[in-house]
Amino acid sequence: MNPTITTSLDYTLSDQLANEIITIMVGYFGEDAREKIQKTIWDTYIFAREAHDQQVRKSGEPYITHPLQAAKLLLRLSPDIVTVQACILHDVIEDTPKNEADIEKLFGKSVAEICQWLSKLSNIKYRGEERSIESLRKMLVAMVSDLRVIIVKLADRLHNMQTLEHHPDPVKRERIALETLNIYAPIADRLGIFEFKEALETECFRILYPEEYIRITTELASLREEQDFFMHKAKEVIRSVISEEVPILDISYRIKAPFSIYRKLSRKEYSYTHTRDLYDLFAVRIITDDVRHCYEILGVLHNIFVPMPKRFKDYIALPKENGYQSLHTTVVGLFPDLRSQPTEIQIRTVEMHRQAEVWVAAHFEYSETGKSQKSKDSYWVQTIKWIIDADQAGGEFMHEMKMNVFEDQIFVFTPRGDIITLPKWSTPIDFAYSVHSNLGNTVAIAKVNGHVVPLDYKLHNGESIEIITDKDRKPKPIWLSFVATAKAKEYIRQFINREERTFFIEKGRTILNGYLTKNYAHGLDKELSILRNIDGHNLDMKEREDILVQLGNLSRKPNSILRVIHDEIIQTELGERKIDDKNITGKKKPSEEKWTGIPNGTYVIIGKARDIPYKLAKCCEPTPENKRIVWAIGQGIITIHRVDCENIKKIELERRMLAKWSDDDQQSGIIFVIECTLMDKRGLLMELTTLLYGMGLGIKSVTTDTISSGQVKDTFTLEYSEDDYYIYDRLEARFRFEIKELIEMKLISMN
Repeated sequence: MNPTITTSLDYTLSDQLANEIITIMVGYFGEDAREKIQKTIWDTYIFAREAHDQQVRKSGEPYITHPLQAAKLLLRLSPDIVTVQACILHDVIEDTPKNEADIEKLFGKSVAEICQWLSKLSNIKYRGEERSIESLRKMLVAMVSDLRVIIVKLADRLHNMQTLEHHPDPVKRERIALETLNIYAPIADRLGIFEFKEALETECFRILYPEEYIRITTELASLREEQDFFMHKAKEVIRSVISEEVPILDISYRIKAPFSIYRKLSRKEYSYTHTRDLYDLFAVRIITDDVRHCYEILGVLHNIFVPMPKRFKDYIALPKENGYQSLHTTVVGLFPDLRSQPTEIQIRTVEMHRQAEVWVAAHFEYSETGKSQKSKDSYWVQTIKWIIDADQAGGEFMHEMKMNVFEDQIFVFTPRGDIITLPKWSTPIDFAYSVHSNLGNTVAIAKVNGHVVPLDYKLHNGESIEIITDKDRKPKPIWLSFVATAKAKEYIRQFINREERTFFIEKGRTILNGYLTKNYAHGLDKELSILRNIDGHNLDMKEREDILVQLGNLSRKPNSILRVIHDEIIQTELGERKIDDKNITGKKKPSEEKWTGIPNGTYVIIGKARDIPYKLAKCCEPTPENKRIVWAIGQGIITIHRVDCENIKKIELERRMLAKWSDDDQQSGIIFVIECTLMDKRGLLMELTTLLYGMGLGIKSVTTDTISSGQVKDTFTLEYSEDDYYIYDRLEARFRFEIKELIEMKLISMN
């Protein structure tokens, strides 16, 4: 709740802000809308002002100035009236006695719904990546429902960041800045609101890295003379080389933002030490009337000045995922009297520039219901829906968000020339599922630019993909180890779960029952009564078994299920929770000793969780001294084996995965030895090492022995940075696919 005072407040500034908002809106809606805007916005303002009454901000200003300042920032996007109203009212439900019904009665359902969503998002607190996951999930659900929710939230956050110095607690200031940098700025970037993105990053930079912020902004200030020269000379130089027959509507320039400068100076691959060293510090932007003239201007500039190799990007033919279009090139010699560094040039049409500056406002048309029409077709929004609907556990959810939402995209082509958008590191299987689920489910062979490639091949921009299907093929669990998209993973899981539903139900039952009996007085009954109501929804038996399937395929953890069951149900069905073992000192209880088989509190971590039931294999008797261990599914219970156990090799690959001891603080990674028998050929070793490096494998050692006339045996000791138990199988498939001289290949050891 915001602080209040008893003396009357001066609303002169807030009245002035409300009138400024009205004037700006009339400017882009037109004079015909003045009367409607005047009444609607003023009525909204008066309602919000009276609702916040005597509340003040930490700066001492009347609280109503904050939502008005946020709304004024929002006007840079030329939003609709509903969005501006929601911004002015965005704190009313959270901080005043007024509620959603009060807002709906006066201003309509759309405004009320947006305000209600904003109220739900108001309690987000950044506590590090894992603990912010549920808050981020709620925000993304709100975005998918109506993108105007997040647009208002971004404006609200930007004004809060601009006034954060008034917050007395430095720890909270840093927490708010971290939250903004890790969640809000990337979302603004993905939505194409680059002005908000850069402004948010600048404010975070100022708070989190004050010394670096002062250094870089001081260096930028020292370049003011160069900036002024650049601004005045850009038009003169470019107009002098472009024919008058080619219309140039505007020439402007931009300066790299402080936080972008800091990140570039910090990267190891660059040798820059000062701001002035960056060749893309300044960029020229040329606006013309149509696409044809964009390419004509590019051709002239490339003929007169020297273009830098690999610095040309055609975002007109291949737009960015968020719809951004422009030609980017970097040339040498544009301003020899000013800078020796190359200069970046961007060329685009008026419409492209409008979309680049305020992409959401330009791209999203609102119906009478307030829902975005075009957002439903947005690749990014659809991807968010896939991730949310998958309902994955925390760590997996954040990983999917990073891979599919906050990472760069690539563009590939279907055989007919249609463009498909995918995240980086996507494979032909991801491509197939992005086209149609049946295509993904029946992938047999993949061709890239006419050449057959392995199914785990990493696609690159501009490649043409062809999928050859076989109706008898079906998805394999190993695919989950290398596909990149949430959509592909979900379809593969769905297929596997349908094929093996009974198995996963029994396995899930064993996992949950073990968790319950360990932590409570009772376990599961036949009716699965503990699962009858999840997160407020009553479930029938099939839906309860669906929960067991999620547990059985390890896409969900027992503790995540218990978190969404009402306390009364837990109390009725299970009784009181047992005392947490972590709080018990001294010798472990006999039941716990029997449970793990390992003394001194050491336990096995499976899928990053410590609460999944397991037993230790008697055949190899794994102990913490055996650093590499594996879990395997058999007879409905997880069994832990040593990685070199002979029996583990008899279990199907998809039934086993690496586990680790709780006291194992070693870094993730695998070292393994393979032995290959090959027909001898000049240059073969180079082919092998190139393939290994291409898969991200480090070669610790290699030996070659001649075993007979024309045959050699190569032994490689390899290192992989991830705990990927499928890596040898993927490597073997790749060797057999690409190395025609391979006679035999086998795994010698893995640890």
